[in-house]
Amino acid sequence: MTSGDLERPLAGEVGGKTTTALTKAFGMVTVSDLLRHYPRRYAQRGELTDLSTLVEGESVTVLAEIEQVTVRPMKQRRGSIVEAIVTDGKGRLSVTFFNQAWRERELRAGRSGLFSGQVSSFRNKRQLAHPQCLLFPEGVDDDPEATAAFAGVLIPIYPATGSLSSWKIAGAVRMVLDTLGEVADPIPDDLRAAEGLIELTQALRLIHRPADLEDVTAARTRLKFEEAFVLQVVLAQRRQQMMHLSATPRSVIGGPMRTAFDKQLPFVLTAGQDSVSAEIAKDLAGTHPMHRLLQGDVGSGKTIVALRAMLSVVDAGGQAALLAPTEVLAAQHYRSIRALLGPLAERGRLGGADEGTRVALLTGSQRTAQRRVELLDVITGDAGIVVGTHALIQDTVEFRDLALVVVDEQHRFGVEQRAALAAKARDGTRPHVLVMTATPIPRTVAMTVFGDLDISTLSELPAGRTPIATHVISTREQPGHLARAWERVQEEAAQKRRIFVVCPRIGGAGEEDDLDIESGETSISSVLDVAANLARDFPDLRVEMLHGRMSGDEKEDVMARFADISRHDGIDVLVATTVIEVGVDVPDATTMIILDADRFGISQLHQLRGRVGRGSSPGLCLLVTETEGGSPARERLLAVASTTDGFELSKLDLQMRREGDVLGSMQSGRRSSLRLLEVVRDEGIIERARTAAHEVVENDPELILHPALRLAIRALIADEQADFMEKA
Repeated sequence: MTSGDLERPLAGEVGGKTTTALTKAFGMVTVSDLLRHYPRRYAQRGELTDLSTLVEGESVTVLAEIEQVTVRPMKQRRGSIVEAIVTDGKGRLSVTFFNQAWRERELRAGRSGLFSGQVSSFRNKRQLAHPQCLLFPEGVDDDPEATAAFAGVLIPIYPATGSLSSWKIAGAVRMVLDTLGEVADPIPDDLRAAEGLIELTQALRLIHRPADLEDVTAARTRLKFEEAFVLQVVLAQRRQQMMHLSATPRSVIGGPMRTAFDKQLPFVLTAGQDSVSAEIAKDLAGTHPMHRLLQGDVGSGKTIVALRAMLSVVDAGGQAALLAPTEVLAAQHYRSIRALLGPLAERGRLGGADEGTRVALLTGSQRTAQRRVELLDVITGDAGIVVGTHALIQDTVEFRDLALVVVDEQHRFGVEQRAALAAKARDGTRPHVLVMTATPIPRTVAMTVFGDLDISTLSELPAGRTPIATHVISTREQPGHLARAWERVQEEAAQKRRIFVVCPRIGGAGEEDDLDIESGETSISSVLDVAANLARDFPDLRVEMLHGRMSGDEKEDVMARFADISRHDGIDVLVATTVIEVGVDVPDATTMIILDADRFGISQLHQLRGRVGRGSSPGLCLLVTETEGGSPARERLLAVASTTDGFELSKLDLQMRREGDVLGSMQSGRRSSLRLLEVVRDEGIIERARTAAHEVVENDPELILHPALRLAIRALIADEQADFMEKA
């Protein structure tokens, strides 16, 4: 291969059938995709896998020895079950095959091999159902595939799927490495020497074909630094490009709207809100566009800070757009902003303040007539504040003078989406941009993901916020506690308080459970079933649903009825999916019951919990689960119950899930940029890579002298994002 051949099609290297399987399982298209699919661990010849480390629900490949084999007829259908008990010498795992009687001939006690499948439990016994297996050959020369798979001392174990085993992936990697020539290195020679790193070609060979663990360490160290460095170069380029853009200063000291709004606020701003507002005001007064991230824990008052910035821009003659990821959240922002502004949001209308403006709402499911009215207010400038979803990005939306873009829950939007909205400013200038996240971000993550932004943090909660008590309820160990929870729901509703019940799925058509009778798998709570059961069992409760299949009007109607306690058609209990995860503000909501809570991530649970306790009454969050005590899932729930510190939970969350997920929608392509780098643990690597990246970009902004680095950046980001970087 030549230096550019890592991006050549995979089909030409491993064949069409194997490529199809790799593409279907992992989205692999190029040789680089395959070679960047690194082993998750290494099995050593003679050392069996520690079975005690297996996590239920995880797809694994284990090296174990067969202890015994039994065959029995299936109870509820025709056919037989072949069950092999495999062991690491201490623990045991059941390996189960359905209607594969021929397996009994090859699965003999004393043989060892690799077994690949998803870990599940049946009758309190861990198992791999329908696994793939590759046994150590008894006659090595008779099985070329097995001979190659077990040729080395270290056997690479790859992330695999039920249909594509680790050893099949290893075979494809082997074919590519056998013909691999020297590839261009994105890390400059002098930097690589200063860091003591091996070259890329050697690193790719050693990570897939190590002779010993020292080879693995050398390869991983080099590849980790490369991931950090390439990403930091992308961020450094963006930051430098922003410094060359022009923006109209939007600073009016003592503007009428901002002044009037501050006077009517029913509470005193925190010191943090004052401080961050001052940082934003300074940015808005500049001739270069603000690019600032505003982060804060649940309930820290980010919306007030953002609204004050929007009012400052309107006072200066411009418009502000608030981009929200869902229609529910957009409608919530629209209602809350109008409520906070009062007469200031009704300029030109009966009872409206002369010094005010109008607030427009644009969503994809709006009726045509209403949308036309809103669009007219936007294009004429009558609407100084425009709230919307992705609908704001459409070509039909034109602003008179877009001065500030506020992006809520920014991780749900790609760079190209933010850029499309920013491009709606006039006269070739750029609007100021404020992105917000309610998920607290550790410093290392901020450097890795938001290195092109200035960061402001709200760490204190406004006065008057009530505490939220969180408890874990095990339906297996504490069945009576769940019954008590439903009694609590009735008591809260009788006090005219609101209750959320969250389920991991909607249910109904299109979501039928694919259950295996032999697996022991139980059904997952769904909105449709839970709402129906609650309405049946508690006829006095007013129960409604909220989920993604509902229209925008339906969602808005339900949220309005749930939020307004005085309405005769109000709602006591809202059974919902995670559409209510972020931003939904119902002061009378006091109770949050999350069913099958183990199905949600730590940050997601923390965000859901933040929907209650926002008024004068204390909040209660119940995490309901069937998981067993001591399991990783149960430990995760107990961690959420133990603290309401979002920053602490965010660190724990990152430690417990794939680091590649950290970047979220920053990438819209098929590649994940973080494969080995662990942003919580590798702070030193990130710091050094960041410093080096800024030096490279400062001396060579367009990377003319670094063609291999340019290629690596193109491979990292989607085409639309590359266009944004070049055109910004």
